[in-house]
Amino acid sequence: MLVPPPADTLPILKRSPAVKHLAILAVTLTLASPSFANIPKVVAARAIHTGKTWRFDVTLKHADEGWQHYADGWSILDDKGNLLGHRRLLHPHVDEQPFTRSLGNVPIPRGVTHVLIRPHDLVHGDGPDFPLDLK
Repeated sequence: MLVPPPADTLPILKRSPAVKHLAILAVTLTLASPSFANIPKVVAARAIHTGKTWRFDVTLKHADEGWQHYADGWSILDDKGNLLGHRRLLHPHVDEQPFTRSLGNVPIPRGVTHVLIRPHDLVHGDGPDFPLDLK
């Protein structure tokens, strides 16, 4: 998760173009680094209401390398972080990227209008949350 800099550092960035350029370069290099680029990401998702439950179709992208490093699942969370469902992935998808898997029979509590889908891999742990509105 990216955290904004403390408010008292922002005036420095506004005053010094050199510091601003160095900060942009540092962020760019960090985001381009292999460790950051190799976290699992949800690239698409949809939720389908099926009677009393929901089905989620989630497309993940991850540079699976084999059994020691692959995207091993994704979770469905409400906005308070409560786990609503989890799809475990049992094997690497080295030659199948991105890939879509589904999870059905997910009960969603009344009043929940959106969820977060959080991917996970064996090496880096959680990837960034993907917000999804329930319609």
